[in-house]
Amino acid sequence: MTQASAYEQFLDYSNRADPYPLFPELRGTPVARQPDGSYVVSTYQEIVALLHDPRVSSDLRNLPEIADIELAPDDAAPQLPPEFIRRDPPDHDRLRSLAMKHFGPPCAPGRVHGMTPRMVEIITDLIDGFAGKNRIDIVDDFAYPLPVTVICELLGVPREDEPRFHKWSQIAVETNDPTTGSLVERNRRRFQTMAQLGRYLNELVDEHRRQPGDDLLSALVTDGEMAPADLLSTAGLLLIAGHETTVNLIANGMLTLLRHPDVLERLRREPGLIVGVVEELLRYEPPIQMPGPRRSALADIDIAGTTIPKGSVIILVLAAGSRDPARFTDPDRFDPERKDNQHLGFGGGIHYCFGAPLARLETRLALSELTRRLVNPRLVTDPPLYRRPPNLRGPRHLLVDIDGVSRRDSHHEAR
Repeated sequence: MTQASAYEQFLDYSNRADPYPLFPELRGTPVARQPDGSYVVSTYQEIVALLHDPRVSSDLRNLPEIADIELAPDDAAPQLPPEFIRRDPPDHDRLRSLAMKHFGPPCAPGRVHGMTPRMVEIITDLIDGFAGKNRIDIVDDFAYPLPVTVICELLGVPREDEPRFHKWSQIAVETNDPTTGSLVERNRRRFQTMAQLGRYLNELVDEHRRQPGDDLLSALVTDGEMAPADLLSTAGLLLIAGHETTVNLIANGMLTLLRHPDVLERLRREPGLIVGVVEELLRYEPPIQMPGPRRSALADIDIAGTTIPKGSVIILVLAAGSRDPARFTDPDRFDPERKDNQHLGFGGGIHYCFGAPLARLETRLALSELTRRLVNPRLVTDPPLYRRPPNLRGPRHLLVDIDGVSRRDSHHEAR
């Protein structure tokens, strides 16, 4: 029997808890052709080069097998156009710019940071709910409800609708998992799921058009610059991406701090360390191990002594690049004071993570308060049970025993 390649082992769920020992072998061939004709890229320099290369497409419609997908005739929901992260310039740039106009600087510099008091309130209430408990699940009790509540309020989506969009969100994430079927099968399912989500969002758009608020969806609707179908696909992207990766980042972060008690104790004494902690988490235990949208070559690309032929699928293993010893000193060490930490946790190039400012802020606030208020937290099981997708990596549950929680206004008094 032929031994599985490092990439095949990386995809294998049995290695989900700790894929990092596989990365040196993976990086041994910076650009490796796979049996299915795709090319896996795993070294920092080559990943960065391709992230900025206009010959690399994020539009799956450039792959003939995807372009020919037809939805089942009984699918009542109309197909939405691809989200802007699944498009190339100029469409990508235009749609991203229209969305960013209402999300961040220079036009809306306060939208994300203006939510800080509300985020603190949500975090405080969730931790208050731990009082009287000896065991908590960081994922179900904290890391999931926090970003879901924040993105719902930011977008203008009713929080009570979470059970409706949760199933669509889960399917959308699963269809990025290359181990769950062919590219064609996965994208057919994704198109149908996003169409159902779009139908739900269309109802909300009509409500926001009649009664606009100060939320992001109202801003996009009243602006009127984005075509209706593009508005729905953009809203769907922001709703799903706005919480799924942050759940993993917070859970990975708490797990890492509990595995490094010296850093956890230092963070309690030095709250300002949180900035470096979160940046190092994005490098050391990133929630996105490789981007969901597959890239493809629009022309032959010569890189690292290999030619990637036009039309080939390109897989960028960002997590391997962020631990590349050619770029980072002692890359397998968790170091919150790491200098020049240009990690790939948020990708790079024109597709650099749209929601990075929101994810950073939520995670800094979340981990700061968890660290400050949980009394004697300790892992119940290590490693925990992980979610299945290899690209969006995080614990399914993270059980932690505690001796109580400190009061909101005290660093020492437990209740």
